[in-house]
Amino acid sequence: MRAITFSAYGGPDVLRLSEVPVPEPGPGQVRLAVRTAGINPIDWKIRNGFMQQNFQVPFPHTPGLEVAGVVDAVGEGAEFAVGDEVFGWSDTGAYAEYALAKTLAPKPAGLSWADAAALPVAGETALRVLGLLKVREGETLLVHGASGTVGRFAAQVAVAQGATVIGTAGSRNLDDLKSLGVVPVLYGDGWEARVREAAPGPIDAVFDAAGHGVLPGSVELHGTKDRVITIADGAAFELDIPFSSGGEQSREVLTGIAGWVTDRGVRIAQSKSYPLEDAAAAQVESEDGHPGGKLTLAVS
Repeated sequence: MRAITFSAYGGPDVLRLSEVPVPEPGPGQVRLAVRTAGINPIDWKIRNGFMQQNFQVPFPHTPGLEVAGVVDAVGEGAEFAVGDEVFGWSDTGAYAEYALAKTLAPKPAGLSWADAAALPVAGETALRVLGLLKVREGETLLVHGASGTVGRFAAQVAVAQGATVIGTAGSRNLDDLKSLGVVPVLYGDGWEARVREAAPGPIDAVFDAAGHGVLPGSVELHGTKDRVITIADGAAFELDIPFSSGGEQSREVLTGIAGWVTDRGVRIAQSKSYPLEDAAAAQVESEDGHPGGKLTLAVS
């Protein structure tokens, strides 16, 4: 099968379109004929070697956490059958024509392959952090990076739960946020004053999904470090602010995430879909940091 691999840490030039053996599912696993793979910042961070202390990979390595596809073969005790349409987390790398996986959920019939591949990481992260922040109806939540895949999902869920959401973003995304019920605020110099002007009252909680040095200003706006969480700014460790990572990977979590889209109207913003052989270009766009929506690989 065709797969994207790399055999040394480095820039996007280390990625190769390779011919590798088709994997065989083990106990509890299924093999997917991959339709779409999601692109995430962790993909190029692993490729660059930034994650070596906590996440070393064997070479050659196939990137890709998020996968959506059709079950092609099943291992002993697997929960799915050949022909099932599913999405979730890949065990063997999603940048490939076939991938193995255990943690999956049925893909809702009305959900596109691209949207299904966009859900696991962004949805789990958004719901996890909102739970940690204990955002309640009637409160005001500030979301930095509200136009990104995680921030946009979190903002919509919080609005649906009855919170007032103030979302920072670039100028091209402000109208989109407003259409989602978010109070949009331009990020960049002077953002604190703009948030104060936009807020109907105190800022009750802060979700930093951007990581652009906004934590000190966020603490000042909120008044304390309590209920301020980042998923993107390493300065959190020096500032004694929670940095949330990891999370639960389960069928139940995936089903809950999909329900927000199919039953509660959360909308996924898609950016660009690349063919498998252009994975390097997709990672470059992700690393540039302003894709304007979810980047995916259309595998088949």
